[in-house]
Formats: sequence, C-alpha cells, structure tokens
Amino acid sequence: MADNRSRALDNKCPSCGAPILYNATTHNWVCEYCHSKFSLEEMKKYNNASSKENNEPIKKVIKKTTDNTTYVRYFCKNCNAEIIADENTASTFCVYCGNTAILKEKLSGEFAPSKIIPFKKDKNYAINGFKMLKKGRPFVPKDFVNEKNIEKITGVYIPFWLYDVMVNGELNVKSTRVASWRSGDYAYTKTDIYAADSIGEMSYGKVPVDGSSRFANDIMNAIEPFDYSELEEYNHAYLSGFLAEKYDVDSSTAFEDARKRTVKSTTDKMLSDMSVPGSKVITNNTLAANIQKTDYVLLPVWMVNVKYNNKYYTFAMNGQTGEFVGNIPLSVGKVILWYFGLFFLIACVGLLLNYLGVVI
Repeated sequence: MADNRSRALDNKCPSCGAPILYNATTHNWVCEYCHSKFSLEEMKKYNNASSKENNEPIKKVIKKTTDNTTYVRYFCKNCNAEIIADENTASTFCVYCGNTAILKEKLSGEFAPSKIIPFKKDKNYAINGFKMLKKGRPFVPKDFVNEKNIEKITGVYIPFWLYDVMVNGELNVKSTRVASWRSGDYAYTKTDIYAADSIGEMSYGKVPVDGSSRFANDIMNAIEPFDYSELEEYNHAYLSGFLAEKYDVDSSTAFEDARKRTVKSTTDKMLSDMSVPGSKVITNNTLAANIQKTDYVLLPVWMVNVKYNNKYYTFAMNGQTGEFVGNIPLSVGKVILWYFGLFFLIACVGLLLNYLGVVI
C-alpha cells in the first residue's frame, strides 16, 4: 500500500464552511446546511478544490504495490480520517463524515482531463429510471427493483477519449447477379459479374471510447450519444458529490475501437453508394483511419450493480441525456406460474367448449 500523507481535497461552503455539492438540476453549488448557492466563478474566488491553488498537482511520497493493486492513502480534509483508494480512483467519499474526497493528483499531468460534461440528471431522476425498469415487464423479480438496490445508484464521472478521425482509402467490390429461366425443354442460367471501385474519404468528430477497463464497453456504447456542445473546461469543483475515475486504457490502445467503428461506418456508406446490382463482395479494402485530434474528457454516468441469484447485473444511465440501459433478469417462479396459469386457462376453456358441444 502506498502511503500518501497529502490531504484529500474537498469543496467548502464559503458562507458556513460545510461541505458543498454540485447540483445537477440547478447547475450550481448548493450548501445543504445554510442553503447558499454559488456559481463556478464564485467558487473559484474561494480556497476550494476549484481554486487555482488547489488545482496544482500533489506530490506522491511513497508508492508500493501489493497483490498487483496499487493503493494510496489520503486524509480527509474535513475530519482527518484516513481514506484508502486504488490507483484509478480520482474522487471518492470519506466513510466517516461523508465528505467528497477529490484526489486531484489522479487528474493532473497526463491524467488531467481537458473537458467535462457536468451531470444534468440528478439522483432522483436516476432512481425513477431504475424503478421504471419493471414497467411492462411482468417477469422482473419482485425484490430486484427494491429500495436497497435503488440506494446503490452512484454518479460517476467516467474517463473517455474523444477522437477526431479521418478515414480514406479504396474499396474494390465484385458483384454477382444470377438469372434463371426456361424455354421449351431447356433451362437457362445467366450469371453477370460486375466490378466496382471506389475511392473515398470521410471525417468523424468526437468519436468516444471508454478509457476505463472497469466499465463494459457495450454498456458505455449503449448510453451514447452525449451532446458534446455542452463540454465545459475541466474543474475539480464539478466532482463534488460524485465519484470519478482516471483512465487506465491509454489513448493508442483505446483508438483501436474508434478505428474499427469509423472504418466500418465508412465501408458501409461506400457500399451503399455503389450502384451495382446483385450481392456485393469486398475484394480489397485499403481504408485506413488516422487521428486528427484527441481529447481526454470526463462524462457523467449513473451506475448501479445489482446482485441477483449470485450474478451481478449492471445498469447505467447517461447523466446528461437520461438514456438508461441494462440487462434485466427473469423471475423463474413468475415464468412458471404464468405458464401453468395459461395452461390451466386453455384447459378450462377447452373443457367448457366440449361441455357446450362446440366443435373447434
């Protein structure tokens, strides 16, 4: 375990000194104790985590790895309690006083994000979204969408790479069309073979790739898109009240996913534009994706993991748009009851019709 004697940052209310949190609904900082409200510019005037002084990097004192996991020790700036976090956690909570602990060294230097989209959907919105999962789904287990699971919903800023990509190259296609007919005693088959070549170029802006190995790519892809016109300059103050991660998948590794997506989209577009009949088969594809620009950003996601029958189910909601995704388990008991209930109903109807002498 690494021993870091640096203080974890927090955001204090300039009026009363109590912890202050970012409010996703009002888009400012609200103190729950004295009910004061502050804008980002007002927060910057005070010695909070958002100030220039507190945005300077913290020097790490000792680093030691145990069991292939690196842990860092911090101390809560509010109550001086010890805070333990792994090397990828950038914002967490003090378990003693509940204060947000912003571990700013995790988001400095090469790990400093350039932009952030602040949360626009609050926890109540996420809770209602989770409750609505059972609507129209009669086989959802009764105890799945209950209060103890709902309370596990957590707002997390997840690291993303955004790539501006240019794809260009050549696509060669062979197309075959087969026609058959009969004339008298003879059957005829005609095969037409076509060749088509296309040279193309397409540009893509802000192609997102999840930069954390903790979160499944299919879940992160499913909650897209984000509205990148609402990207703000990064500031530690936005982390107040939320968890945050730093990337552990570097830019070059993550780009492979963006490369596949953009090359596939370009290929599909070029194929659809080729006016040749019949089924198309690609004989040569030299399309290549090249990075024009890379941005490292934090994007807002509400997350909840639910354990049911010794299996974990992950749900995620886009903290900006409210898009909700996840796999829902089925209650085996409800399915069996429904099956036997339906079987019993059909049997009763059959007996009744037989009794009435109705022939089906």
